[in-house]
Amino acid sequence: MKINQNFGMSGINPYKRAIDKLDGQKKTTSSQKDRVEISSTAKELQSSNLQSERQEKINALKQQIEAGQYKPDPKAIAKGILGFYRK
Repeated sequence: MKINQNFGMSGINPYKRAIDKLDGQKKTTSSQKDRVEISSTAKELQSSNLQSERQEKINALKQQIEAGQYKPDPKAIAKGILGFYRK
């Protein structure tokens, strides 16, 4: 009598079809590549004067902080936070 004999369906993987199906899908989707397209409006915003204006504000704030003159308004900060989370 053999002890290590397979009985019933123990030698068959019931999930093999699902695995094979997923592998087939991966092969077909892996040939596709992701693309990113930037709209003309976004390109205009990147090259606009907003960046230079922001940089000027940042430089002014840095100077105020270094000189010890920067005094943020806690009430305005709290209002901004509340307004953000209430939307």
